[in-house]
Order: sequence, then structure tokens, then C-alpha cells
Amino acid sequence: MKRIVIVEDEDLVRQGIVHAVDWESIDCEVVGEASNGLAGLAVIKDRKPDLVVADIKMPVMDGIDMVRALREDGVICRVIFLTAYSDFSYAQHAVKLGAADYLLKPFRDGELEAAVKRALEASHAPVSHVSPVQTVKYSRYVSEAVKYIDSHFGEDINLSAVADHLGLSESHLSHLFKNETGQSPGSYLIQTRIKAAMEMLKDCRSKVYEVAEQTGFRDIAHFSSTFKRIVGMSPSDYQRSSSD
Repeated sequence: MKRIVIVEDEDLVRQGIVHAVDWESIDCEVVGEASNGLAGLAVIKDRKPDLVVADIKMPVMDGIDMVRALREDGVICRVIFLTAYSDFSYAQHAVKLGAADYLLKPFRDGELEAAVKRALEASHAPVSHVSPVQTVKYSRYVSEAVKYIDSHFGEDINLSAVADHLGLSESHLSHLFKNETGQSPGSYLIQTRIKAAMEMLKDCRSKVYEVAEQTGFRDIAHFSSTFKRIVGMSPSDYQRSSSD
């Protein structure tokens, strides 16, 4: 059977895909699920699916960024994107990332199954490594905000610190950032910290409390609860699974 992972932030939609689709009839089984792209990265790397069904617009990390990260890490699998947005730019991103297909929600009965069958039948074809997200041009302020967060996420920073650095009000920065990236500066900061923590924890010599401090968390309990909420397992469990 072909292995499938579902990454979708809407619980009802995700559970519907997992349980309502007759996966056995198309010789497939769902081997994992996640509610955002960052958690999806961990599940996909652990379960090694043949195909991923992922929403494009999700909190913490969207589907486009998730697949870009997978490609950069050399993880090759077929992807079907789901989106409630009919804007052609989303389709462009999907195609350039080597997506096997993209479906507009809500999709009709049998539409997902048909897309999965097409994707798996074409699995012998090469998967593109092109990353369109790298070509997205943000405004100067948003680019500077991203650069500042990427460089200082290990420090005790927050929205106020980023806004002060740019000479903007917090509300104005939040509006610009969310309008251009689809997420708040705070969500991007948390995403950046957890991604860095995941990399650090792959080293079995790293202590959880040290990783928490190095990624900007001053409270290990807050770090652990945030990590588990996003990744789906505790930092120590993730470290053990990464070293197996």
C-alpha cells in the first residue's frame, strides 16, 4: 500500500480526509497527520510517505514553505495541495514546487481520490526542486523584519522590539507583515525558534533546557508546551526519535 500523510489545519477537514476517504480502495493508507506545516515536516520525515496531501494556507508554517523546506532537505515525495483560494498565484507556487495537483476546497466527492491515483500513477516522473517562495519580493519593512527575526530569534525579542528596530508602530508592522506573508510577526518568530530547536535537538548531546535558552525561550515549561503543540511531541521525545 502507498503511504499518505495529511497536513491540514482545519480539524474537521483533516479528520474527514483521514476517515471519510476510502483509502483502501485506491491501495493507500494514511500513516500520519499534522495540523500545520512545521509539525508536518517532522511527521513526513519520520513516516516517509509516498504522497502528502497538504493545505496551502496554515498557521505557523504554510504548505508552500513546508514543501520548500522538504525539498531543501532532499526529501522527495509527491504533493497534492489543497486551497480555498482560487487566486492563480497559489497554483503557480504549487506547480513550481513540483506539486502533482492542487484542488480547490470544498472538493467534490471522488475528486481527491482521483487526484491521488493520478499522482501515484505518475510517481515515476521526476519531482521538481524549484522553490518559488525564494522569488517572492516583500516590501522593505517586511524584508527587514524577517531579517531581524532570523538574526535575533535567540534573544529576548518580541513584536515591540522588531517594530522599534524598524521605526514602526506595532500595529502597522503587524498589518504589513500579515498582509504580505499570511502570518503575524509573532507566529513567524515562534516558527523560526521551533525550527531552530528541531535542528539543535537532532544532536543527542544537546540538553533540552540549553536548546530552550538558545532559541529565545526563557521558560523551559513554555518551550516544552509550545514545541509539543507545534511539532506534536515533546522536545525530549523528538530528540529520541531523531537519533533512532
